Amino acid sequence: MNFDDSQTKINLARAFSAECQDGARYQFISQKAVSEGKQNVSTFFKSLAKNEMAHAKTFWTLMSQHLSKPQRNIEIKAGYPFEDGSLMEMIKSASSTEKSENSTIYPSFAKIAEDEGFKDVAEKFKLVALVEGNHFLQIEALYNKLKSDCLYENGTPYEWKCDNCGHTHTDKKAFETCPLCELTKDYINLTELVNTKA
Repeated sequence: MNFDDSQTKINLARAFSAECQDGARYQFISQKAVSEGKQNVSTFFKSLAKNEMAHAKTFWTLMSQHLSKPQRNIEIKAGYPFEDGSLMEMIKSASSTEKSENSTIYPSFAKIAEDEGFKDVAEKFKLVALVEGNHFLQIEALYNKLKSDCLYENGTPYEWKCDNCGHTHTDKKAFETCPLCELTKDYINLTELVNTKA
């Protein structure tokens, strides 16, 4: 099939747009977290924003490689989440978006790309879907810990690490203030604490 006439072209354009929007939304969540004094939640979402922009770049590159000539405009029709609100509401919305991309959107895009003969594109959609599944699990874990007010507690001893100075402390509860640099527990790295694989 000619890529310029394919549904895969439209799906890549949609995916590029969605990933750019996810990256922007995560920057907004990051800013809201900073305004609420949750530096580590901000850092967590900045990292996810970086991931989403890397996905956008992947889709941009695939589009550039497959188009026979540059196109001034590619018409797409899609719905994109536009939810603002409290930090918790925004985190919950982000979780839902990641789940949808993982379980529905990118798998269906991969199937279409395979059916149309674009196996390289299908493979990238599958790989991005896996990452989005991990994002979903991480965001859900973060949301649940924040909701139950146990972000700084763990059932078993855990190595709490200050993102500022690198100090580590192993215990079931995080330190209130880093004994080395004296920043609050809001600078503890959350990545491993919420790191769950799909």
